[in-house]
Amino acid sequence: METLSPRIYPIGKHLKPDFISAEMRKSFIARLETLPARLKQTAEALNEKQLASSYRENGWTARQIVHHIADSHCNMYIRVKLALTSETPTINPYDENKWSEFPDGKSGDIQISLSMIEALHHRIVATLKSLSEDHFKRTYIHPQYQTKSSIDEVLALYAWHGDHHLGQLQVILND
Repeated sequence: METLSPRIYPIGKHLKPDFISAEMRKSFIARLETLPARLKQTAEALNEKQLASSYRENGWTARQIVHHIADSHCNMYIRVKLALTSETPTINPYDENKWSEFPDGKSGDIQISLSMIEALHHRIVATLKSLSEDHFKRTYIHPQYQTKSSIDEVLALYAWHGDHHLGQLQVILND
């Protein structure tokens, strides 16, 4: 059995649910809805030294994590909209590690990404709350992983994703 590092996976690895009920979906949406406030509270408690620190050796800094959440959740929103407006589109992958090395990710003001995440999550949540049951079954193809993902599966993944990176920031905050 694989031993997980609580520094890397403070909330555990994502476990893809076999089935997503309406209650589970509501819970995932609530987690996305509250993420901006929870993230802001933690990120703003970090000092400059902590923002430049990583949760593990050779890991992203706290600053890079905040910017990564903005980048990643932006991509998620676009992918969901593509799945809603096209028949099983093939989405465009991106190299999150390369993105994290750009100056905006390495040294940019976290307030910009925190504001972006807040606005983006208003749009994400409004979109998700407007969907019918059938909409959550719509899919897209991720060419890098050769997988087909439903909006339900993406919702579960990104509810975990935000909490996962928030947990890493909390590791840095509590060091």
